[in-house]
Amino acid sequence: MSDTTQRDGREIVPRDDGLVALEERPALVFPGQGSQFVGMGQDIYDSSPAGRAVFDEADRILQFPLSKLCFEGPGDELEDTFNAQPAILTVSIAGLEALRERLAAMGKHLEPVYVAGHSLGEYAALVAANALDFSDALRVVRERGRLMKETAEKRPGGMAAVIGLDAVTLEGIVARARDAGEVVLANLNSPKQSVISGEFAALQRAVDLARAEGARRVQMLRISIASHSPLMNGARSGLGEALAHVPLRDPVIPVVANIGGQVLRTADDIRRELADNMVKPVNWTHSVIEMVNGGGRTFVEVGPGKVLSGLIRRISDDAKALNVQEFIAEHLPGSAAGGLEPGGLEPGGLEPGGLEPGGLEPGGLEPGGEAARNTQRPEQDA
Repeated sequence: MSDTTQRDGREIVPRDDGLVALEERPALVFPGQGSQFVGMGQDIYDSSPAGRAVFDEADRILQFPLSKLCFEGPGDELEDTFNAQPAILTVSIAGLEALRERLAAMGKHLEPVYVAGHSLGEYAALVAANALDFSDALRVVRERGRLMKETAEKRPGGMAAVIGLDAVTLEGIVARARDAGEVVLANLNSPKQSVISGEFAALQRAVDLARAEGARRVQMLRISIASHSPLMNGARSGLGEALAHVPLRDPVIPVVANIGGQVLRTADDIRRELADNMVKPVNWTHSVIEMVNGGGRTFVEVGPGKVLSGLIRRISDDAKALNVQEFIAEHLPGSAAGGLEPGGLEPGGLEPGGLEPGGLEPGGLEPGGEAARNTQRPEQDA
């Protein structure tokens, strides 16, 4: 059956919204930890020589079959931050290379107006901006995961997602909860979705206060890493030392930072951002607004899942969001939708079913549990 229709005797070819979006000089965004799932990237590996080469390179550099872990699991090993971080980076860059490959076959060229990544996703954004080689990024995020896991064993903590309260209200809540220990506002994901992070007692106090203030939903995360908080100071120091030896270049595409939403223009700016990102909050809302204000109207999420696409739609009514996996599934010969998260995610991010049912809510936080285990997706924690 033809894909064309007739209008006034003329043949009309249906509009390919994904292709049009990519031709509009999109902003590319890359997800962080929490987006991983067993089976991610399989369709890219099976259908794209360029994407397959990225997986093969990762297996060779890390000297273990990371690709098999992405495709087959087991899930608990994939969720370990030591593995999840290089796995998400690899799937993201494989998706990017598959996209470039397909566009080149169509006689087109990908020209992003901005790139940005949510926490861990900043490393993929830097690779996309030619500021960091994939091989170096892979080694750094592997070390980043090790440092975070090691630091969490010494200074355990947790995280919780809060829906329905604005940042000002949450800042007041964490300030009041600090009489029980260290707790901070860690992620500003959208105007009414945030993540708090800190020591278990203080985090539980903040959760109770958020519920009392009328939060629509509070979800404890099954994780014993207090990302983007002072509890990660040890990891920050170690990462800073590692980054000092990593070849970085000034980016050829503007990279929008997590912390202040500013454009990172030099290698020195990048080093500071990556180290400080360990202990300072991710202001994703600000980053998206900066890109929109700078002319970014179309956002293409490159990597596993659809979380960032949903958040972007909530942040700006002027923004269009597309997940690259959908484009790849449509435009790579023989491709299936296997790289998409089973069942997909709702466009709204956490609403209505985005959070994993395995979280600790409503029973409260448990101070035990495996360090560095991440079963959540929507809040993009690390």
